[in-house]
Amino acid sequence: MSHSAASTALPGASSTGEAAAALALRAASLALCLLAWHWASTRRLDLGVITFVNVPAPLDVLRAAWDLLQSPLLAKHVGASVARVFGGFIAAAVAGVVLGLAIGRSRRAGHLLMPPLEMLRPIPAVAWIPLAILMFPSSEMSMVFITFTGALFPILLNTVHGVEQIDARLLASARSLGAQRLALFAEVVLPGAAPGIVTGLAIGMGTAWFCLVTAEMISGQFGIGYYTWASYTVQNYADIVVGMLFIGVFGMGSSALVRKLGALATPWKEEK
Repeated sequence: MSHSAASTALPGASSTGEAAAALALRAASLALCLLAWHWASTRRLDLGVITFVNVPAPLDVLRAAWDLLQSPLLAKHVGASVARVFGGFIAAAVAGVVLGLAIGRSRRAGHLLMPPLEMLRPIPAVAWIPLAILMFPSSEMSMVFITFTGALFPILLNTVHGVEQIDARLLASARSLGAQRLALFAEVVLPGAAPGIVTGLAIGMGTAWFCLVTAEMISGQFGIGYYTWASYTVQNYADIVVGMLFIGVFGMGSSALVRKLGALATPWKEEK
């Protein structure tokens, strides 16, 4: 009896031990990065091709972050950036998924839509600034458009790949069972492409935050990207790093949220 109880407890204990080991490894990795940053910045390391002479130390960044957290402007900065990123992301999610499903399912749609999209895809977000200012009457819409362009293509391409990777035998089996076009789309194509769509959404959310500084260079008095750029113009180096870290944390958190919601929406997909 005792041997049986011990054997049944082993899988859970192993899982807990693996989780603790993974957490310790991640913490050690972060600590090593911080130590390397501290050593290079305090030593004013200059290797010729890269220099840390003007890079602020972690403690300086921590003090600047504490000052920002106590500032009444923090809520305005965060609120403005979140609204711009999610506005662009939601528009990109709708456009990317709809276009991706159409291109993935229709060869004619692919021939018609992919050439201009592939031509636009390599254009960096910063190159859109002059055109965005000309296209939109308000600077707010211009900034949302920049985040939209950043998020669109990862969502679009992952949706297309998700549709194209559906096993043709599943489609043939559904047709042989009498599935019509709408049922085939709802019950085979959409579930089959869903993991790819979720991956694209998570990447798209990250790239939307990636484009935030570029977007908020256009105009605006508030926003994490604007705060980062304004800190650069007045050479507040610690504040630059604080802005970068805020963007990284918010980007990582929102991408993780998208992946979590995607996992709930695709329970049939096995976790690796």
